[in-house]
Amino acid sequence: MDENDDLLRMIRDSANAVGTRGDLTRVRSLRFAAPGFDRAMWRQMAELGWVGLLVPEEKGGLGLGVEALAAIAEELGARLVAEPLIETAVVAGLLDGDDLAALLAGERLILPAWQDRANILVPDDAMTIAEGAATGSRRFILGGEGADGFLLLTGSQGALIRADAPGVEIETEATQDGGRFATLRLDRAAATAVALTEARIGEALDVGALATAAYLTGLSEQAFEMTLDYLRTREQFGKVIGTFQALQHRAADLSVQIALSRASVADAVRILAGGANADDCARAVSRAKARAAETAMLVTRQAIQLHGGIGFTDEHDIGLFLRRAMVLANAYGSATVHRQRYGALLGAALSDAA
Repeated sequence: MDENDDLLRMIRDSANAVGTRGDLTRVRSLRFAAPGFDRAMWRQMAELGWVGLLVPEEKGGLGLGVEALAAIAEELGARLVAEPLIETAVVAGLLDGDDLAALLAGERLILPAWQDRANILVPDDAMTIAEGAATGSRRFILGGEGADGFLLLTGSQGALIRADAPGVEIETEATQDGGRFATLRLDRAAATAVALTEARIGEALDVGALATAAYLTGLSEQAFEMTLDYLRTREQFGKVIGTFQALQHRAADLSVQIALSRASVADAVRILAGGANADDCARAVSRAKARAAETAMLVTRQAIQLHGGIGFTDEHDIGLFLRRAMVLANAYGSATVHRQRYGALLGAALSDAA
């Protein structure tokens, strides 16, 4: 084991600070209650340095890069952690100065606000930022009700706003897993410009998509392990149902899909960490996110079926995995739009090579 592997192992082990695999008591306690996560737990994550995993050491972060973020995201997915670590890690990678310092210390929770419609991969134009004020709307901000502020993103602009500033209206709606989405409506709300470029914004959102893919992979693996445990113990007709060949075949198929998802995420992490060009990085991220989203939906649906009737009850934990997968499968772009981007980028690359 080399030094990097040892570091990643320690990062994964540190996830036990927010809960152990298989114990969803805390997750259940947060469902259907504002803001959908525990602010104190998010602060603990910040104190552990997780929010600053992408931030260079000279700026106060850990500087461990996307590999470390993907590792911790996978562990959080296995535990169904609701705190917005991925979102705040994305924001940390775009900030500087006092705003960054407050975020890294867990003193201010700032979330990205970049989309006004579903199923997009880049910020849309339903936002005007000019002369120190922002007007427009942003939707699908997971946990937005608990934020102190937001980093507004357009195609090539960024701006910080306070959640309690005049002209800021926040509406919330429940999500399938018991969390909450926020819709942000701004009417000339005071905004502080953040110097960003289209390329930097695109890279940050791709990191968010990749970390979400890692989260979904961890979620899939834990749901599968729970299902295997059930198949090994549940008896029917005097036999353990895990001995039934039809169920063994279904389990084998799920295992293959999870392995493919893990490989896609690992390859994307390798490409991003290696400093590949923007198109290669985007293509790798889209492949990983599409694969992880579809795998998570397949595995969790099959897991409920393999549990039988009890799997459909809210009292059984296996259903929580499907509900979480339903919420995150489309975060940072659905499998469909990522496959479309992958195809377009691959076609362009083949055309250039011809």
